[in-house]
Amino acid sequence: MRHLLLFLLCLPLIPALAQELAVSDNFEGNGAVATWYGDDCGIDPSFANPFPQGINPSATVLKYTDTGGAYANVGFDVRGHFDLSEQAVFSLKVYIPSNSLTGDQPNQISLKLQNGGLSEPWSTQSEIIQPLVLDQWQAVTFDFANGPFLNLDPDSPPPVNRPDFSRVVLQVNGENNNEQVTAYLDDFDFTGRTVNDAAFDRLVWSDEFNNTGAIDPEKWHHQTQLPNGASWYNGEVQHYTSRLDNSYVERGLLHIVAKKENFTDQGQTKAYTSARLNSKFAFTYGRVEVRARLPFGLGTWPAIWMLGKNITEPGGFWASEHGTVSWPACGEIDIMEHWGYNQNYIQSALHTPSSSGATVNLGGIMAEDVSNLFHIYALEWTPDEMQFSIDGQVYYTYAPGTQNAATWPFDADQYLLLNVAMAGEIAPGFTQSPMIVDYVRVYQQSPVSSSGAEQEFPFQLFPNPVKETLNIRAPETLRGTAVKVYSPSGKLLQSATLEGGGLSFNWAGYPKGVYLVTFEVGGEQVAYKVVKI
Repeated sequence: MRHLLLFLLCLPLIPALAQELAVSDNFEGNGAVATWYGDDCGIDPSFANPFPQGINPSATVLKYTDTGGAYANVGFDVRGHFDLSEQAVFSLKVYIPSNSLTGDQPNQISLKLQNGGLSEPWSTQSEIIQPLVLDQWQAVTFDFANGPFLNLDPDSPPPVNRPDFSRVVLQVNGENNNEQVTAYLDDFDFTGRTVNDAAFDRLVWSDEFNNTGAIDPEKWHHQTQLPNGASWYNGEVQHYTSRLDNSYVERGLLHIVAKKENFTDQGQTKAYTSARLNSKFAFTYGRVEVRARLPFGLGTWPAIWMLGKNITEPGGFWASEHGTVSWPACGEIDIMEHWGYNQNYIQSALHTPSSSGATVNLGGIMAEDVSNLFHIYALEWTPDEMQFSIDGQVYYTYAPGTQNAATWPFDADQYLLLNVAMAGEIAPGFTQSPMIVDYVRVYQQSPVSSSGAEQEFPFQLFPNPVKETLNIRAPETLRGTAVKVYSPSGKLLQSATLEGGGLSFNWAGYPKGVYLVTFEVGGEQVAYKVVKI
């Protein structure tokens, strides 16, 4: 029964990937929603409750101000998607003061579920509209299993059968109007589970910066050599050093400090110093998360980014043994860049042979107080696309229609870089400012087999990850083996029997995620993970 036991031990992997995490926010600073955004309206997610009465005496609420925008709404994204198959109810509390209204719009609130990965996410949305009363706190629920939902596209399936909803949008009163309304929202809740589509569920490398003093030399390399013997590229005017003055760990935080000081190295004197770190870890595909606070000051240019391990750049950690191509053939992934002249704007970009230098492959977002608050800057890198996000909100996706060496040099190992450069116009009073990093984490997919049983039962599942067709091959002696396919939430999707040494499953219609394929051999069961991309 050893393999049956192994299979039973594997079953918890399904809810681990279909994470049973509450999606809620009481706006008291400890909510599970990382970032709320406002679209064509004002938003304050930490506003003092102006009406602490009735069912809602709490201290803090979200203030929503529609000042006349035609499509004013607030919302948030989740990593992955909502699983509505078991729990499809959202709830919140609302207060609308009657003196904030103009016009004769209906007093209502709409909750819309959208696929945030689409270029037009509203095009396949489903929504429920609930009536509201004025001048009192009201509890409102949206039941997508039993309520009167509206599909914008009439050909869309019922919401409970949708595997692609990743965004919640709330809209007070109607749309397509220029009337005004102020509303206060509180105690948003969805107690179902979310599914991590990317399946980057295994932490493979990290630095939590729990030491004190110098950076961990087993994980990081100081890149200090001037690449052309006189300066850095892009008009940077600093020296990078390995001194504790420019990079150190204290109280669980990495500090990369740009300073104004005359410093001579390699025969060159420069007026600024900083640090540039290369990770001694390189990888292909995965999720990168960096929680960081950015420097202040005109002229500062912090970056969290990646370069191909095959770059020939002098002084880089990987160049001497692995360097075979120059930039941009190696590929560059800018997870986060920030410039002191545009204080709260962050940007992500890709540099490739088809678009380098002033690349067109970029996207950015205005963020909240990036130099005083920590934010999570993340990249999810798959064989098909790059998704860039801040605090869980995806703001740029790179997915070229044609993938070749010119557009997609991203099918080989890349390594991480952290640095603060000084460039352009620099504030006359600038003395020093740090980028402070709480952690750096890299996640990848778990091993393909969940039990290791392939050594005894040599099933072959390919390609894995799979896009359209999954092929299964096995020795003729295993003819008659029962095969079952389970969804990320544990539902049986397909079953078949091995005939003639193998079979194929059509996976083209499945959403992205991690699926389980089981085999029954002589009363025992073994399981394999298969990743749909």
